[in-house]
Amino acid sequence: MKVLTIGEIMLRLKSPGMERLFQSPYLEATFGGGESNVAVSLSNYGIQAQFLTALPENAVGEECIKELRKLGVDVSKIVRSKGRMGVYYLESGANQRASKVIYDREGSAFSLMTPEDVDWDQVFDDVGWLHITGITPAISENTMRLSLESCKEAKKRGITVSCDLNFRKKLWNYGKTAPEVMTELIEYVDIAVGNEEDCQKSLGITADVQVESGQLDLSQYKALTQAVLDTYPKMKMIAITLRESKSADSNGWSACLNDRNHFYTSRHYLIQDIVDRVGGGDSFAGGLIYGLNHYEAHDKALEFAVAASCLKHSIPGDFNRVSVDEVEKLMSGDGSGRVQR
Repeated sequence: MKVLTIGEIMLRLKSPGMERLFQSPYLEATFGGGESNVAVSLSNYGIQAQFLTALPENAVGEECIKELRKLGVDVSKIVRSKGRMGVYYLESGANQRASKVIYDREGSAFSLMTPEDVDWDQVFDDVGWLHITGITPAISENTMRLSLESCKEAKKRGITVSCDLNFRKKLWNYGKTAPEVMTELIEYVDIAVGNEEDCQKSLGITADVQVESGQLDLSQYKALTQAVLDTYPKMKMIAITLRESKSADSNGWSACLNDRNHFYTSRHYLIQDIVDRVGGGDSFAGGLIYGLNHYEAHDKALEFAVAASCLKHSIPGDFNRVSVDEVEKLMSGDGSGRVQR
């Protein structure tokens, strides 16, 4: 099965270690973005992953394509066009100081891309799964239309659609609100992924879920997932990541999944000395897509996704560079971190 992801990949500029931005005159340059992160995860697991985006016709765009190709992602559908490459700046938090992200992506090549630029028959040739996120429709009116059209075209062809709701407050600036757009888009989604904020601020579904205390009430998440499924009867299942933020360095990590028949909760991981939590949700989405396509039991698919995303917290950069064997080893209970010889 081929999985197609659609979205923007950006140049990621990060201050070294735990420094503040521009504390020293250096920035670490890599690439990253929600949908490309999922494609890289799937490629690591042996799934044919294709990525559709638009990149500028310059050396930076070329280096980005080289990096994706090196990681096994099919880049044949990437469009080269006018515009610039979007950038995001990252300052990693520590202890009680939160991480910060600054976006600089207005006028990017991808933000200018429209549905009319896409040959949907060619794009969806031999594709069995489409993955999108709530980030893409937030970037511009063009990409909002692109997101909706991609879902409609996928459903016409009987393709499974998954969506990471991914609410990004800083991006909704072109006159539409997240609920205005996402409540239409979600009608075409088979499998939704998100956290409690995504559900409430993207879909406008409220629930009494409190995360600031670091203590989670699973009954409230069961009610939240059921409310989403009741509101959107075409949706097959929804998975919610459960992050207990004790500090920037120490998080509890687990997830739940409601498939209309059962409400599953995963094993709980205490992640301390976090290396990089950016891309954690994307690694969960990639793990869930793999799990749902390789395990019969939905609870095992959920466990794979949680273990995969747990491991991502130990890896610098947006991409989750782990194998199926490494994820399954953690699933089996081996999280000792002992040297393997």
